Amino acid sequence: MSQDFTVVIPARLGSTRLPRKPLQLLQGRPLIWHVASRALMSAAGQVVVATDSDEIVAAVRDLPVRAMLTAVDHPTGTDRIAEVAKRLGLAPTHVVVNVQGDEPLVPPAVIDALADALAAHPQVAVATLRTPIQRLDEFCDPNVVKVVVDRHQRALYFSRAPIPWPRDAFAHATRTLPPGFVAFRHIGLYAYRGGFLARFPTLEAGELEQVEMLEQLRALANGEPIIAIRSPEDFPAGIDTAADLARVEAWLKNPACNSNKL
Repeated sequence: MSQDFTVVIPARLGSTRLPRKPLQLLQGRPLIWHVASRALMSAAGQVVVATDSDEIVAAVRDLPVRAMLTAVDHPTGTDRIAEVAKRLGLAPTHVVVNVQGDEPLVPPAVIDALADALAAHPQVAVATLRTPIQRLDEFCDPNVVKVVVDRHQRALYFSRAPIPWPRDAFAHATRTLPPGFVAFRHIGLYAYRGGFLARFPTLEAGELEQVEMLEQLRALANGEPIIAIRSPEDFPAGIDTAADLARVEAWLKNPACNSNKL
């Protein structure tokens, strides 16, 4: 690794689609325990679980991670991470990687790649991930966030809409993605510099963020560039529902007999 960095895992007990999601069991262990264990496999100098729940703190007590109780009224996970960065006294140049608390199969190498992306782009304060979209239904699904980038991998826009739109190819048929066409799904892991996290709570949430319901648009709307690198590994989907939980449970029982893409 080119630099030391910190992993912060925001974990809120409340969840509308899967109640008490961080404490749901996988192989007899809470979901948040699995996420923290994967983060510990990365090159991070420290792993912090940022939560609003004593129960979540207890769930990771047997791991060499730091669990911090944070305010319960943070509007976003980034705001929760910003509180942690401030309380830890992290330097403006220090890199913090945000690993979502519902990603029990996050590849450690991907965490490291995000931290390296900021080291390679010292003028940028935020990095995230993208991966090619393989199917038309995925391209058109509003729950799959798309991202378009410039030639330097800087994000131009994030959207729930299918972007970019292949006008001529779709003028005649829209049953499959056109040959040679590549669109990218956004993977919601981020690396931030400490200085950006200090600024984030003061940034105005603009119309684009409110329309798309995507907090990363706040950074773009306020002139904060985001590097969106291609994920160096396949990134299994996280857990939003009970069906997702069952899918990952089955995979963990015998990963050799299942697709890496789940």
